[in-house]
Amino acid sequence: MGNVQPTIVPYEDFDVTADIKDIRKACKGLGTDEEAIIQILANRSAAQRELEEVLKKELSGSFENAIIAMLDSPRIYFAKELRKAMKGAGTDEAVLVEILCTATNEDILSYKEAYVQVNDRDLEADIEDDTSGDVRNLLISLLQASRDEGFEVDEGLAEQDAISLFEAGEGRFGTDESTFTYILTHRNYLQLQATFKFYESIDLETVKDMYLEKYDVPLKDALDSECGGDFKRLLIEILH
Repeated sequence: MGNVQPTIVPYEDFDVTADIKDIRKACKGLGTDEEAIIQILANRSAAQRELEEVLKKELSGSFENAIIAMLDSPRIYFAKELRKAMKGAGTDEAVLVEILCTATNEDILSYKEAYVQVNDRDLEADIEDDTSGDVRNLLISLLQASRDEGFEVDEGLAEQDAISLFEAGEGRFGTDESTFTYILTHRNYLQLQATFKFYESIDLETVKDMYLEKYDVPLKDALDSECGGDFKRLLIEILH
């Protein structure tokens, strides 16, 4: 890991004027030479991509959006996307889920910092204001960047968590979402896999004793029936 090198490094013969001329040439005539533009931007570092205004004038549609996105570093790009998801009427929870549920602790901290830098706003405060209920609680928990990112598995804890999840879901009337939120946003992914295996064994044995009938309900199916809407989508995203 310590020897990993960035795939895009500063272009040695970088000349912003030449790049602008080449991009304008690619945009002239019938149609746009998209391949030429991609070749230029894919070989420039974010600091060298001083071309946004030119590109906005010359390009349009989905291709413009994709090319403009290449001008930002990932942290800045995601900060913009998070704000866009909450700006105006309604909130696009799907975008919040996709970005935050797949981010590492380091990613989340960098997004929060970049969010202030780009938008002059606090990410956690915006999510607090623009979401509600269990979805808000889960997203706020993710923003604490407190997930264990190690690779050790504690089988005893996995069994304990599986029982807690069962008791918070199928083992009670209604669902205690706070238990799901805490476990799914704090445990490392290998630990969660071990928990799910224990959970499935609880399904086959404990449920039989409680309801006097045999049925198998894997964790994902339990989430599907016990949780709803955006909160369910968040939990399923984490499970993947």
